[in-house]
Amino acid sequence: MIHVCSLSRLHATIDETGARHVVTMLRLIDRVQRPRSIAPENHLVLAVDDIVVEADGFIPPGEEHVKRLIDFAGAWDRNAPMVVHCFAGISRSTAGAFVTACALNPGRDESEIAQAIRQASRTAQPNSRIVAIADRLLGRNGRMVRAVERIGPAHAAEEGVPFRLDIG
Repeated sequence: MIHVCSLSRLHATIDETGARHVVTMLRLIDRVQRPRSIAPENHLVLAVDDIVVEADGFIPPGEEHVKRLIDFAGAWDRNAPMVVHCFAGISRSTAGAFVTACALNPGRDESEIAQAIRQASRTAQPNSRIVAIADRLLGRNGRMVRAVERIGPAHAAEEGVPFRLDIG
C-alpha cells in the first residue's frame, strides 16, 4: 500500500500508517527531516522541482530520477506501507505513486491505476514529465501518459489531502 501526502503531513502519515519506506520528491531537501522510524536505506530522496519543461534555476525530473524510483520500488518488500511525498502532495508525489504502482504491476491496466488515484484524491495531478519518462522506461507505449490525461485536471488546491493507493 502506498500513502501520498504533503511535506507538512509526512511525519503524521508515517505515524498513522506504520510506513517503513519513504520517497521524498522535493528539491529543497533541507526542509525534510527523515523520521526516526525510517532507516536511511529506506528513504529515497529525489531532489527535483515540480516542473514539466526545463527552466533556469530549477531541477527537472529526469530519467535518472525515475530509474532510481523504479529501482527503489522494486526493492521494497511490501511488509509495511510506503509513503511518497512532495511539498504539496499534489503532483510529484502522485506521479511517484502512479509510477510505483505501474512498475510493481506490469500486467495491471494503467487506466485502472490512474482512476484509483482520481477516486482517492480530487486534487491529484500527476506530474506529466515523470509519467512520460516512466512510461518509456517501463515500455508502456504511451498508456501511462494517456491514462493520466483521461482522469482530467485536478481540483485546485494549495495542498492535497493525504490518500492511499492499493497496489494490488
